[in-house]
Amino acid sequence: MKAVSISQFRDLCHQHGWAVTHQRQIIFETLMAMPGHPSPEEVFERVRKKIPAISLATVYKTIHTFLDSGTFGEVSIHHGSLRVDRNNRPHHHLVCTRCKSIIDIDDADLEPVRLRKSLPGGFRVQRYAVEILGLCAKCIARSQTHPEM
Repeated sequence: MKAVSISQFRDLCHQHGWAVTHQRQIIFETLMAMPGHPSPEEVFERVRKKIPAISLATVYKTIHTFLDSGTFGEVSIHHGSLRVDRNNRPHHHLVCTRCKSIIDIDDADLEPVRLRKSLPGGFRVQRYAVEILGLCAKCIARSQTHPEM
């Protein structure tokens, strides 16, 4: 993910009606710099190096502000802790059932998903996400070298 300038961050805050705060900016910059799909706890550990007095609650609240606005997405929470998804392009996820790592897979790499009938209760689909569950390459390699795992 490319770096975001301070002016772009300020524009984002203005667009959503948020106050431009130092804490919000550091959390945003940290999220943008982290690879993969970080958890709030992982973000907190990095942010705390720059703002030692920050609380985990503040990091969670700020991340939820970003999620609620659509600035970032949320990876399915059934795999443990909330995970932040910075990828706004249509995509899906490969989820390792052992280590819980999450890898993006481009929407174009899957066949189209279609519903065969209407959904109950007038449910209207806004988007769909596919999770492919299995073992990542690291866990496969570990199980081959340590079969008891």
